[in-house]
Amino acid sequence: MTDTTVTLDGIDLSHDAFVEGVPYETFARLRREDPVHWVEEPDGGRGYWAVTRYEDIRAIHRDWETFSSEIGGTSLEDLEPQYVAARKSMIDMDPPRHDELRGLIARRFTPRAVQVWEDQVRKVTNEVLDRALPLGEFDFVAEVSSEIPMRVFAEIMGIPQEERRTIIDLGDRLLGNQDPEYRVEPLEEHKSLPFSSPVALEMFEFGRRLAAERRKQPTEDIITQLAFEPLTQQEFDVYFILLAAAGNETTRHTITHGLLGLLEHPDQMERLRADADLGKPAAEEMLRWATPVHHFRRTARVDTELAGTKIAAGDKVVTWFVSGNRDESMFEHPDTFDVGRTPNRHMAFGPGGIHHCMGAHLAKMEVRIAFQELLARSADIELVGPPERLRSNFFNGIKRLPVRVTQR
Repeated sequence: MTDTTVTLDGIDLSHDAFVEGVPYETFARLRREDPVHWVEEPDGGRGYWAVTRYEDIRAIHRDWETFSSEIGGTSLEDLEPQYVAARKSMIDMDPPRHDELRGLIARRFTPRAVQVWEDQVRKVTNEVLDRALPLGEFDFVAEVSSEIPMRVFAEIMGIPQEERRTIIDLGDRLLGNQDPEYRVEPLEEHKSLPFSSPVALEMFEFGRRLAAERRKQPTEDIITQLAFEPLTQQEFDVYFILLAAAGNETTRHTITHGLLGLLEHPDQMERLRADADLGKPAAEEMLRWATPVHHFRRTARVDTELAGTKIAAGDKVVTWFVSGNRDESMFEHPDTFDVGRTPNRHMAFGPGGIHHCMGAHLAKMEVRIAFQELLARSADIELVGPPERLRSNFFNGIKRLPVRVTQR
């Protein structure tokens, strides 16, 4: 039911609006009534255009010349140009430098390259389940959904397995910086750091140490490659943070939300158990159903118009993937969780364009294999406590998911 007590001018898309869950009704209303909606920011930000329809989001991401990632970066923060420049990674760049940096490792994440990792992903998944399932009752995030992607990515990156939990901890504190549990009050000098967080300095130090080790003893991993590329120190630092975060955070949230979706829809869990061929469409549906990254920001390079709304040069334009993935014009019964949904042209990894997620094929493989093995080895799974959500309007995060699993 639509909430008619709140005017469109009073719509809240701040961090607090996502603590209890994604405000899907708000997004549905915006798609119907004002798909390019001006949002006043309660924290002193200068406001932005919220774009909520699938095709409009797609148009923005395929037109970097009009809607730039580089002018203001991709976060909602209003930063002075020197701070944008100091902290930008390739997702905060337009061509040509974006293309050059992306091209350094893109070949490692093609479908053919990723396929080589399937047996290893399955091996890692079973090792994780070997440890978790005998516990009976445990936090699914800590024991399973954070472990699988980080163990796999540690191998690809070249991070020692014994230090993988360090990356998870640093990532939680860095990326969850709007949550009271992880919040560190930023100082003026932190504005030049990713997410305006001093935790970035710890991540920089971690990456630099590994790069120094690889220069002495090269291997075949990504850190070795980046250590020998002609990158500035700033480019290496933010590249490392981007990869370390992307390799764990988004896939972890998808696996966590995927299990929650199955628990909330037991008919879909039984359907997936009974038909192994549903593994791939189920993974795609989990990505659509619980979009791991809610939005990305662009900045209008010139005066333009979108869906009949005039947008001025310099305006912030925010594309809400989480809304596009529930767009009624694109998905039949978008609020239904359907593990067999086909076609499923979701935008969890972006709607195409130059910034489409490089790790998409690896992430989908990890999600698919995680549930193939988990459902094959469990007779029953149940929640034993409420999910604890991350306070963030950027990541669709669950910090803890307490479950009880009965093995077969």
